[in-house]
Amino acid sequence: MILNIVDHRKRPYRWNAINAIIEPTSHDNSVKDSDEAEEEDSAPAYDALEGISLADAVQWASAMRYGVTLYLYDLGSGT
Repeated sequence: MILNIVDHRKRPYRWNAINAIIEPTSHDNSVKDSDEAEEEDSAPAYDALEGISLADAVQWASAMRYGVTLYLYDLGSGT
């Protein structure tokens, strides 16, 4: 389930092929003024997909059984 999205794309209107990374949102708990997410011990540190569409990235991240932050990057960066 997506709890947060951070868009690092320099070309924000490119949606057909991007790179996507997910991390448990609990990684952000130490950030000042952040909401606190429940920690999931069995969650991997991160996962990434390259050359995926924006729609597929959102669907992929939404299917996680724990809260994730979805990071979006231009194709060729961020991974």
